[in-house]
Amino acid sequence: MELNTVSNGGFGPAARKPSCDITNHQSAAGGGSALRVHAVRVGPGRELLAALQALVIERRLRAPFILSCVGSLTKATLRLANATATNTNEVIQLSGRYEIVSLVGTLNPEAHLHICLADAEGRTVGGHVLGGLEVFTTAELVVGEAPDLQFTREMDETTGFPELVVQPRSQTEK
Repeated sequence: MELNTVSNGGFGPAARKPSCDITNHQSAAGGGSALRVHAVRVGPGRELLAALQALVIERRLRAPFILSCVGSLTKATLRLANATATNTNEVIQLSGRYEIVSLVGTLNPEAHLHICLADAEGRTVGGHVLGGLEVFTTAELVVGEAPDLQFTREMDETTGFPELVVQPRSQTEK
């Protein structure tokens, strides 16, 4: 299914380049892909991204993604939204006490996560996770996996970044 943007900002069958390519991956039984759920708690002082990547390796997850995350951090390194493929130096390093307001993304080996953090006054900051997510008190996560799929990344010449590729997983890999 392809959606095209039209001049009024809505969506419809316009004769333009697709703005969104939606691929419907179905399980063998029909319907959507199956879902497995993994719950994990990451304790104080641990690096959150490294802990999540260890979970992916340990449980051999092929199409994992963040369903939910609550917790707090003392450090974070983020790339801001104004970064480009040729100018990736728009990076901030945070230090202090922050509540995790949101953490979303995919966790294949080249994880693509975005986070939003709130400081003691409720001000928020967010961006692309580069690492350095040091847990303050706890990070409680629910990680989903689509066992019928596999997530990989391929360099996209248009964006200049490695972008998500979703493929059906073969029966021998399940």
